[in-house]
Amino acid sequence: MSGKKRRKISVQPQGGLNSDINITPMVDVVLVLLIIFMVVTPLLEKDIEVKVPDSEKVEQLDEVPQDQLVVTVAQSGELKINLDVMPTQQEYVAKLSRMLAAKKKGDKLVFFTADDQTNYAKLVAALDGARQAGAETLGMATDKIEAAAPAPLEPPPPPTP
Repeated sequence: MSGKKRRKISVQPQGGLNSDINITPMVDVVLVLLIIFMVVTPLLEKDIEVKVPDSEKVEQLDEVPQDQLVVTVAQSGELKINLDVMPTQQEYVAKLSRMLAAKKKGDKLVFFTADDQTNYAKLVAALDGARQAGAETLGMATDKIEAAAPAPLEPPPPPTP
């Protein structure tokens, strides 16, 4: 380096420190928000028509109908068709198939209710047995159902005209 000295250049402010708030950016933001609200407000007043479906009147039944099939699976794996205890899986399928044969097509519905501690495999075996017996629709009851009276094995007599 040559023997030149470097000079430090500094600029001194002419006035003192300025502690006033600069409101120009704030005014810009407020004006933009005002324009947005002016554009959006007329859009909020438009009505959107919505077609709501008619409400259905649901029939509440206190008792299980006489011809309803309710299969209960106990915690021990014991199967009941309405009030009748089934000792084996084969007897369960045989009796259920006789009961379903007495029903007309489209009316072969079987409801299942199981204890909370029931083995899942036993419940699935009961569901499979109902399918083997000819059940078209299977339903699962989540609430406790009062046991229905034993269903008749023979179809009801035809109505007289």
